[in-house]
Amino acid sequence: MRAVYFEKGGSADVLQYGDIKTPAYCGENQVMVRIKAIGINPIDSKIRRAPERFPVSFPVIPGCDGAGIVEAVGLSVQNFKPGDEVYFSQPGFNQRQGTYAEYVLVDASLLALKPHSLSFEQAAAAPLVFITAWEALHDRARITSGQTVLIHAGAGGVGHAAIQLAKLAGAKVITTISSEEKANFVQRLGADQIINYQTQDVIAAVSHWTDGKGVDIAFDTVGPDVLQSCFSCVQPYGDVVTILQPAPDTDWSEARKRNVRFSLELMLTPVLLELEGAKRHQGEILRRCALLFDENKLTVEIAHAFGLADAATAQHFLEQKHPAGKLVIAV
Repeated sequence: MRAVYFEKGGSADVLQYGDIKTPAYCGENQVMVRIKAIGINPIDSKIRRAPERFPVSFPVIPGCDGAGIVEAVGLSVQNFKPGDEVYFSQPGFNQRQGTYAEYVLVDASLLALKPHSLSFEQAAAAPLVFITAWEALHDRARITSGQTVLIHAGAGGVGHAAIQLAKLAGAKVITTISSEEKANFVQRLGADQIINYQTQDVIAAVSHWTDGKGVDIAFDTVGPDVLQSCFSCVQPYGDVVTILQPAPDTDWSEARKRNVRFSLELMLTPVLLELEGAKRHQGEILRRCALLFDENKLTVEIAHAFGLADAATAQHFLEQKHPAGKLVIAV
């Protein structure tokens, strides 16, 4: 099969496009998927730059998100059959391969039927970001109707998913962006208040829009400096959730003073630690999202599509441009 792979860590230039042996057979609880489209995520580049930090095997086929057609199923798989159109997110950890390929073996528990209303490209763009946003807001922060949520980088992959899920939960959404184009984008998604962090003081704007109370939930999708500011944006006894590693020099004093409940969100954990129950939970999140997509209650934005042979260009584009929405590869 044709695939994108790398044999050493480094820049996007280490990515190669060529022939790799097609998986020979399904494990008992696996499904073989013929890939039609691939979602591109920042984690793909992080694994490529520092593969020693992750449980991968060389040559490494990158990619977590995929959508395609079931080719074969393992002996114990009962809920999928050849011909089913599916979508999923599965990192290439612990002897698995990633999705930048024509075929991939996927744990059946991570799969869900593709939303009927989405193309393969749209479906491939959705899993990682919607699972991440769902787990962060519902599982970590326990979002409820009537709350106010601060979502950083609302035009990004996770951010644009989080805005929609927060609105569906009945929350008011404040989000940060960096341009007029992205402001228009998040407004279409339902954001109630928009802060351009390039020209506005985020902490002051949040305080103004919440009458000095602060938000119930602050969701960091950017990194240490933004996480630090979240502690001054959230109200006492509120929630702060981050998808990034806190910096060693993080000042926790404001969080401590406000008695903040702090949570980490890493959607890779179920496969990283081989947690079958958590895998099934992520499959269920995708099933619930599929219903919402088909009811036109969720949407996924594709910024640009590439071919499989152009994976290096696609990863470089994501690293440099930070587009509104998602990048995908059409196979």
